[in-house]
Amino acid sequence: MPATPRSVVLDTNVVLDLFVFDDAWARPLRAPLEQGALIAWVDAATLRELELVLAYPSFALDAVAQRAVWVRYQSLARVASLDGGGRELPRCRDADDQKFLELADRSGAAWLVSKDRRLLSMAGGQRLPFDILSPRQATRRLAHADPEVTPRQ
Repeated sequence: MPATPRSVVLDTNVVLDLFVFDDAWARPLRAPLEQGALIAWVDAATLRELELVLAYPSFALDAVAQRAVWVRYQSLARVASLDGGGRELPRCRDADDQKFLELADRSGAAWLVSKDRRLLSMAGGQRLPFDILSPRQATRRLAHADPEVTPRQ
């Protein structure tokens, strides 16, 4: 694990992969998150989106399971202040995802971890003070920092 925790923002699909679907590429992010090597930032808007998405009928999660995932993730995350950031960021083509860019900026996150193609297409942008990574890329970066972190299929 890195000596200094990395601050990250996880988009809703990555949170689902971690705590609902146990996705093989997201799974290696869970232990560092639980151990404090990754610090995940949330705010009211991202928590609200998670709450709404967990209730989608297609996931077939009852109210107890929805609440358990939401509480579990919230217990591992830090709530970002509304202060800070404020720099002019590029606009995401999906307005619903702009909140993740703004949260990453406000919180000082090093990484925004996402599966969203529109967000990922913004990776490497010169005007972003953080990296946008897929779960696979984030896992590889963690593995580079700690060779024992590898995805299990």
